[in-house]
Amino acid sequence: MKIIAAINYVVGFFLNAKKTRITYSLNYLNRARNIDRNYLDYIRLATLELVADELNSAKIEGSVAELGVYKGKFARYINQYFSQRILYLFDTFEGFNKADIDQEKKQHFSTGEQDFSNTSINEVLKRMPFVDKCIVKQGYFPQTAKDVIDKFAFVSIDTDLYDPIYTGLNFFYPLLAKGGYIFVHDYNNDNYKGAKEAVNKFCLENNITKIVLPDSCGTVIITK
Repeated sequence: MKIIAAINYVVGFFLNAKKTRITYSLNYLNRARNIDRNYLDYIRLATLELVADELNSAKIEGSVAELGVYKGKFARYINQYFSQRILYLFDTFEGFNKADIDQEKKQHFSTGEQDFSNTSINEVLKRMPFVDKCIVKQGYFPQTAKDVIDKFAFVSIDTDLYDPIYTGLNFFYPLLAKGGYIFVHDYNNDNYKGAKEAVNKFCLENNITKIVLPDSCGTVIITK
């Protein structure tokens, strides 16, 4: 027993240093779950799968969307888990907008220097298992959403910066179906402090509660 305890301590110490955790997950849920082991942020993906099951089982109406698609690695699973719903893909597909970067630097939220331009619509669509359900909206948001008249059951906002997150929440929340969910990525990412500022401002203004996740970049969940 002492040897096992010593091994557990050493392994735990090493993993904690790497900010990696090992834990049980849904030991007593009997239904089959499809979680891609190649997607390393288990908490984020597993939560999406659970939310999708809730929404689909309850027959909550509405399309789904991602604002801030980049290469489509998370959108791919939104498309998979909501295979019967239209998926809107909002992105410049050219990286951050200069005006948003300037605002980030002015407010000291982040440097805004990370390059997300190495993507393309074709690259994203090749990842989608149900590409016929995808509608690409390329350009600067919210101008790209002017012709969107829809209700949403699920939305992922992953734009990193303050202005597009705040704008995204103001656009999507009024269109969110009762019982729907919005995920905002990077809420607890200290490299993009504007994410938390934007979410907190929006929630305070609209008297909305939120739930935080301990995934890699600290996703926050807003429901209606």
